[in-house]
Amino acid sequence: MAYLKFNKAELVNLEYSLKRELLATNRAGGYCNTTIVCCNTRKYHGLMAVPIDKFGGHRYMLLSALDETLLQHGMPFNLGIHCYGDIYEPRGHKYIVDFEMDPYPVITYRVGGMLFKKEILFVVGAGQLLIRYTLLDAHSHTVLRLKPYLAFRSIHELTVANAEADTHYRPEEGGVSFCLYKGFPRLHLQISKKSDYVHAPDWYRNVVYKEEYRRGFDCQEDLLVPGFFELPLEKGESIVFSASTEPVSHRNLKALFTREAKRRMPRENYDDCLKAAAEQLFANVGPYSRICTGFSWHEIGGMRETAISLPGLTLCNNGDVARFEKILSDLMTEQKKPFLKGSDQVESPLRLTEAVQQLIQYTGDAEGAWTKYGKFLKQVIQSYLDGRPEATVHDNGLIWAEKPGVALSWMNAYVGGQPVTERKGYQVETNCLWYNAICFALDMEKCFGKPGTFTQRCEVVKAAIEACFYDVFWVEKRRHLADYVDREGQNVFTRPNQLYACSLPYSPVSEEVQAEILHAVERELVTTRGIRTLSPKNPLYRSRYEGNQIERDTATHNGCTRPWLLGAYVTGCFKLFGPSFVRKAQELIDGFQEDMNVHGIAAVAEIYDGDPPYIPHGAINSALSVSEILRVKHMIKQYKEESL
Repeated sequence: MAYLKFNKAELVNLEYSLKRELLATNRAGGYCNTTIVCCNTRKYHGLMAVPIDKFGGHRYMLLSALDETLLQHGMPFNLGIHCYGDIYEPRGHKYIVDFEMDPYPVITYRVGGMLFKKEILFVVGAGQLLIRYTLLDAHSHTVLRLKPYLAFRSIHELTVANAEADTHYRPEEGGVSFCLYKGFPRLHLQISKKSDYVHAPDWYRNVVYKEEYRRGFDCQEDLLVPGFFELPLEKGESIVFSASTEPVSHRNLKALFTREAKRRMPRENYDDCLKAAAEQLFANVGPYSRICTGFSWHEIGGMRETAISLPGLTLCNNGDVARFEKILSDLMTEQKKPFLKGSDQVESPLRLTEAVQQLIQYTGDAEGAWTKYGKFLKQVIQSYLDGRPEATVHDNGLIWAEKPGVALSWMNAYVGGQPVTERKGYQVETNCLWYNAICFALDMEKCFGKPGTFTQRCEVVKAAIEACFYDVFWVEKRRHLADYVDREGQNVFTRPNQLYACSLPYSPVSEEVQAEILHAVERELVTTRGIRTLSPKNPLYRSRYEGNQIERDTATHNGCTRPWLLGAYVTGCFKLFGPSFVRKAQELIDGFQEDMNVHGIAAVAEIYDGDPPYIPHGAINSALSVSEILRVKHMIKQYKEESL
């Protein structure tokens, strides 16, 4: 039996099945994302979204859906499902008897005496979706009809019926192709077996995406159905449908599907799911290797998210040092200006040091890493010393971060154009990362470089930070660090950002203070689904990520948990408590195993509610969440081996 499997009772219950999503990616920025019954509930849902170079590499939804209809004795049985407000039509989900996700989505339908299977793959490295259909059983002559729903729009937008859409088609080998608007690639729809195509363009209006409605966004669009394909199917026969941005040989589609199926990673257990989820997050776009922050709406190659998630997704996943180094080098090349000249992510450049430190911890080759990345890391430090638009180093050695109306830290939600948690001033995590970067550079230069003006300046800053950090940040009545300090003094909210004083290789506070911090975090922030972003004792605490956009954005950093923060928490605990923390660390990540069949199937969500039952929200496959759980698992393995 498959590890990830749903039965008929679960699948026909739309309240249940529409909250669970499947994902297939091509490792090049393209994706297929919909619910497990193939009813789109988000504007980001669809069978085929791909980046388009002519449009800046942003992703566009080309094929929204593909309705299958089985015909026997002239009677049609439509297997599709779409939402039109309060009405679902057709209601093909009622025929689904089985859904499996090992190693890719497989949906089985039973219609009378017909048993019909659908398997979905996205070709790695190509803009090509494959769906294999197999008629497992039938007692009469059976015809398959396929009806495509075309979108040709940005994944962030919706489309309406219009006269500008080019509804003409071009015959292709084994199918037809379309290009609704100028500048788009042609979408080639081809089938491995000879079929009849009937051209009958029509707009299907007022398709509603329930999740967008719930979130208070525009939720209604029109989709163009250009016509349909028909072909006979024999009992036991399989055919392959291809949607591609390039024409392909329809005769090779069956062999291509078989080859691609063999390349898929198994999902037979929790570990398999995490590894497969990690693999989905890599994107090779042109000459660059990147990480997608999360599917489906997050962009690819983010500074902060890549720096945080890179070690977990590579080193702690399968020991892929080469991929780590390629992505990190590409990130430094692509984002050189914001890393060195200024950005709205004040601490992101400093996170590069932490990533390199984890590389050294994994390989043991400090000299090689410093030779390769040291120059850039020193330039990053120099940019802060010289002054950046968003950051100033004060005489006390601390970084003051301020840009009016801009949330410079990772807590960057906005309501009405204003940041919910601006945190201007001395941010605790930024200054911990700053101290860590300076100490690391000094040690590396002493070992492998030449002391000079740079090291002299760093020594002065290091000493200044050590002299003031505790006095600036320590909150005696709460026994933990302030979240930030501005012109009005300390912000004493209990938040997780202080964890960086415990997790980084170099800390500006003593082990006794680190222990106090970890106890405070454990007492008020730790849950079985990550670390809360704010203590429940705070009047601003919001336990649920629900409601309209304003309510959700207000809650996102004021209580909701983030799985990825477990990485810093567990690292800090292992540093202080050693192998004795193994059992607790294991408990903290075991809870996510229960969620492999919730929200995003075989993946880890971006956000969870702050209170039980810890409902998942946000991106269904989050780079930060997956990476840090993998990193925690790696640490557990190391400490177990050391204790033997």
